[in-house]
Amino acid sequence: MDGSRTLAEPPPDASPARWQRLLAQAVRDPAELLRLLNLPADLLPPAAATAGFPLLVPRGFLARIERGNSNDPLLKQVLPAAAEALTVPGFAADPLAEHDACGRAGSSAVPGLLHKYRNRVLLVTTAACAVHCRYCFRRHFDYRTLPMGSAWWKPALAAIAADPAIDEVILSGGDPLTLPDAHLAALAADIRALPQIRRLRLHTRLPVVLPERIDNALLAWLAQPGPTPVVVIHANHPHEIATDVAAACQRLRGAGVLVLNQSVLLAGVNDRATTLAELSLKLFDAGVLPYYLHVLDRVAGAAHFLVDDDRAVALHRELAALLPGYLLPRLVREVAGEPSKRTLG
Repeated sequence: MDGSRTLAEPPPDASPARWQRLLAQAVRDPAELLRLLNLPADLLPPAAATAGFPLLVPRGFLARIERGNSNDPLLKQVLPAAAEALTVPGFAADPLAEHDACGRAGSSAVPGLLHKYRNRVLLVTTAACAVHCRYCFRRHFDYRTLPMGSAWWKPALAAIAADPAIDEVILSGGDPLTLPDAHLAALAADIRALPQIRRLRLHTRLPVVLPERIDNALLAWLAQPGPTPVVVIHANHPHEIATDVAAACQRLRGAGVLVLNQSVLLAGVNDRATTLAELSLKLFDAGVLPYYLHVLDRVAGAAHFLVDDDRAVALHRELAALLPGYLLPRLVREVAGEPSKRTLG
């Protein structure tokens, strides 16, 4: 792309879509969450556990959590816990050393652009998510240092155009699907104008936590001719694959989108082979292929979710005995500075 090219500008936002209204109604108060789920008040997290990373969970996802069950695997993913305030050796605010690599404003790197691997780049498109997963490896990421919106696209896309080895662009965040379709359509149009790009990938949790997001407006721009669209969703437990989630994934498939899933291995949530096998089978029924099973990124505040490597490898072996090979996700670790994910086992 010529660096002087004028980028497509999104039109003014229209009235909020249904998914935007639902997201605005998400539960943000831990006391309200406990009341809705008939859980005891002593589960109310201390202020230190939510500082800088407050509770956020859509009501539709909340409806999948068993009332009165403080050990529900979906609840554990979203309810802040006192353990988050503990300082644990080996757990850091930026475990993948992304912040400097992502290019702070004024640095020599392009702000918002992560180029970890030779042929693909990741764009941090937004700080917003539809749910605050308590194990998130970017929970401490300082998005304030990054410009957002169309003013940022130009240098990022110019940098991509200048490197013919790059053939895949990944939209991440935050969660890119929290952005309005007008903005995403404009960004996608400019990415499609880069002749070397063969795949456009989105990493998103919204089809799982807010399946209403997969509406006609999204499918219209996602299915435009150009690079092959790939959507990587994020589900960790079979209870997350509700009927409306499966329908949303099938809509993506019907629009010609390859849909993959990546999970994180979490103590007390999905650290049983039978649970992971059920997840893979439910994903496949929904038209989704299991892709990665990540061991936990050691981010500060998430140490209580850790499954150690020996146990992770043993679980993966058990899982391999329960599933056909095409439904077995790869067990991997992300390591800062390495040219690819590291396979375990």
